[in-house]
Amino acid sequence: MIDLINEILATLQHNKLRTALTGFAVSWGIFLLIVLLSVSQGLINGMETMFAAHDTESMTITGGWAHKPYDGLSEDRPITLRDRDLAILKSKNGSTVTSATARINSDTIIISTQKDYLSDGFSGVYPSELRSEGATLERGRFINEADIRSERRVIVLHKKNAEILFGKHTDPVGLQVKVGELSFTIVGTYDHEWNKRSYIPYTTARSMSGGSDKVNRITVGVKNLNGLADGEKAEKALRQTLGREHRFDPTDSSALWIWNRYNQHLATSSAMGAVQFAVWIIGLLTMLSGIVGVSNIMFVSVRERTHEIGVRRAIGARPLAILRQIILESVAITTIFGYVGIISGLLVANTINSLAEKGDWMFLKNATIDIAIALQVTVVLIVAGALAGLFPALKSLKIKPVEALRDE
Repeated sequence: MIDLINEILATLQHNKLRTALTGFAVSWGIFLLIVLLSVSQGLINGMETMFAAHDTESMTITGGWAHKPYDGLSEDRPITLRDRDLAILKSKNGSTVTSATARINSDTIIISTQKDYLSDGFSGVYPSELRSEGATLERGRFINEADIRSERRVIVLHKKNAEILFGKHTDPVGLQVKVGELSFTIVGTYDHEWNKRSYIPYTTARSMSGGSDKVNRITVGVKNLNGLADGEKAEKALRQTLGREHRFDPTDSSALWIWNRYNQHLATSSAMGAVQFAVWIIGLLTMLSGIVGVSNIMFVSVRERTHEIGVRRAIGARPLAILRQIILESVAITTIFGYVGIISGLLVANTINSLAEKGDWMFLKNATIDIAIALQVTVVLIVAGALAGLFPALKSLKIKPVEALRDE
């Protein structure tokens, strides 16, 4: 075995430039494969993290404009959701709807302290709104069921808004703010990438609405869905239910805007799977170009060593020994330079991951590859190297000793 290894190393050192150029193509292919796999895995992890912060088994409904005449009513009329729609949606779609909550927005009321004020207004919500919005609780708590039942005057602020009202180093939980002319107690703060609304209990907001029963949007939790077709069917059922209640054509897509989080999650997950598959294909095709180069070099090597192979055959070398040496030389080139590509790819992947962590990139999380993928790449390298050397090795067996000894 030691003699075989020495022979392989001597052959590789004999043509250093040719070996290096051929190995570079293999390294480049593996390098791209590792980097692309790590980035694609980071994208998948990022998407899963964002979806985990949201309630993916839900649909959010917002009123729109009915653009089709229906049941004697004219076109281009607004569709306004009402409090009563919550009970109707649950009773008419009991097989798929688990819950129905509403949200009221007020964009005109000022939220203030003696230090500063906010002009963003507030939203009256249910406890499920925190997960529905994908927000992260920073301090204290969110709106709870007791707040809803008792119509408590409590409020949850975005952490940046809390800093505006009280200063950067003050814990606002337990302090008071003015919402219009009413005093509210801050029970928590939250963080969100772009949303900075202030939240109060839905029932409290309803009592402040002057007797109106209008809601800005409704969110329904869904169950018993198994695939995109079920998600589309459930969405269609919601349109039909509200179409009967508000007298608009259920096929009029502009009458309601429905954010189907369930189907969006499935579609995005499927797309991420397709991306990872495409990355493997692109990486393997890139690596294939390097493997073809290795195979060509091995054909040249066999041609240059025709006399040597003939001598070995003449003195009794078995065909299997020659076959093994050619294949192992090919595997050695592929594996050695392949590992250079793996190490380089891992270094770049770790650099990208560090940049993502420092920059808090929401779309890219843990952009690294695990040991299982590294083992898969190793197996691919060994198999590719063996295949690259197989055909040149088979050609070497066709060399006749007598003809090879005449070949100078």
